[in-house]
Amino acid sequence: MRRTALRVAALASAAATLAAGLAAPAQAAKPGPRVPAGPYVALGDSFSAGSGVLPLSATANPLCAQSAINYPHLIAQRTGRALKDVTCGGADTGDFYTAQYPGTPPQLNAVTTDARLLTIGIGGNDSSLFSRLIQNCVTAGLSTLGQGSPCKNTYGSTYTTTITTKTYPAVKKAIADAKAKAPNATIVVPGYPQVLPPTRGCYVTMPIASGDVPYVNGIEQALNAAVKQAAVDNGATFVDMWAPSAGRDACQLPWVRWVEPAVGSLQFVPIHPNAAGERAYADQIMAKVGL
Repeated sequence: MRRTALRVAALASAAATLAAGLAAPAQAAKPGPRVPAGPYVALGDSFSAGSGVLPLSATANPLCAQSAINYPHLIAQRTGRALKDVTCGGADTGDFYTAQYPGTPPQLNAVTTDARLLTIGIGGNDSSLFSRLIQNCVTAGLSTLGQGSPCKNTYGSTYTTTITTKTYPAVKKAIADAKAKAPNATIVVPGYPQVLPPTRGCYVTMPIASGDVPYVNGIEQALNAAVKQAAVDNGATFVDMWAPSAGRDACQLPWVRWVEPAVGSLQFVPIHPNAAGERAYADQIMAKVGL
C-alpha cells in the first residue's frame, strides 16, 4: 500500500492485466439515513483509489494509480453526484495535510463547505503498517517454506501496538479535520476487506506461513477496529468490509476473489482490491447510507 508497492509487485511477479471481477454482489449493509444531494469528495489510500484496476483516472496524478472505476467513481456515476476524487495509492493520514507528490495537494484541500458526502478510507499506510506487515511476513514465510508462525514469533504485538498508539489517533484527527471543513456532510469511513482466509492460507500465491495466517488476520481486524472507533468518535458512519468479503480473499479463484494475490495477480498492484472488490465497496457504502 505504501510506496514500497513496487517491491511487493516484484516479489509477486504480478501481471499487468485487468482483473476479471465477476464475483456476485455483496449482501447489502443495513441502510442508514439518506444523504442529501450535493457534491461528493473522496479521500483515502490505494484501497479507495482502486490502485491496480484499469483504466486509470485521467484527472489524477498517474503516480496515485487511481482507477477510473474505483468505488468513488462508481458511486458518483450511480447517483449523478459531482465528484472530487483525491484518493491516492500510498497515502497515509499525513498526506491529508501535506503534498504526497509534487503537484498533488494535501487531500484535505479538496474538502469544501458545500460537500454533502465524504468517504474517507485511510489508516493502513500509517507507519507503513500494511506494507511492512506483508513484506515481513512474506520474508518470514519464505524462510520456513510456509511452516509454523515465524512472523508472529518475531513481531508479536508490534503491529497492534502501533495501531493503538499511532494509527487510531491519526485517523481520528483526520476525520475530525475533514468534518470541520464540511460540517453538513455525511461522512462514511469504510474498513478493509479480508486479504487472507481464516486459516491455512495459500502459500503458493500468498507466501505467508500457515501459522501466520490467523496472525495477519488479527492485525487487520485490529486495524478495522481502530478505524471504526475513530469514525464513531467523530459521528461518522463506519462501513464494514470484513464480513461481506468472507470467502472473497486473495486465495480464491479469479472470478470469486475481491483481492488479488501476491503471485498470479491479474492487475499491476497485487494484494489490493480488484474491480469486483471496488464494486463491492460501492454496494456496501450505498446501502449503508441510503444512496
